[in-house]
Amino acid sequence: QVQLVESGGGLVQTGGSLRLSCTASRSINSINAMGWYRQAPGKQRELVATMTNGGWPNYASSVKGRFTISRDNAKNTVYLQMNSLKPEDTAVYYCSVTWTVVSGPYWGQGTQVTVAS
Repeated sequence: QVQLVESGGGLVQTGGSLRLSCTASRSINSINAMGWYRQAPGKQRELVATMTNGGWPNYASSVKGRFTISRDNAKNTVYLQMNSLKPEDTAVYYCSVTWTVVSGPYWGQGTQVTVAS
């Protein structure tokens, strides 16, 4: 069973930065896709950033220019660098990694990000 462990969330002031990490229990060298999603209280989970293997990253319009998705294969880790944070970025953030279409996406446990105004 693959596990994804997230870290890096916390409380930050408006305009601050955080970097979320998502470490997998197996190699991510040959993943099909990776992504970050978030869910604010009372709202549906929404896409923040995704990237397929060999493709360009895709960002929600609300985070474009502020967030960056990346990966470090040597560390089996996917990152989300978040800059210029706003109160509306407050949510639980989840990472998602897909190794094969058949297996479907695996999800992290979520990490809370709170941006104070």
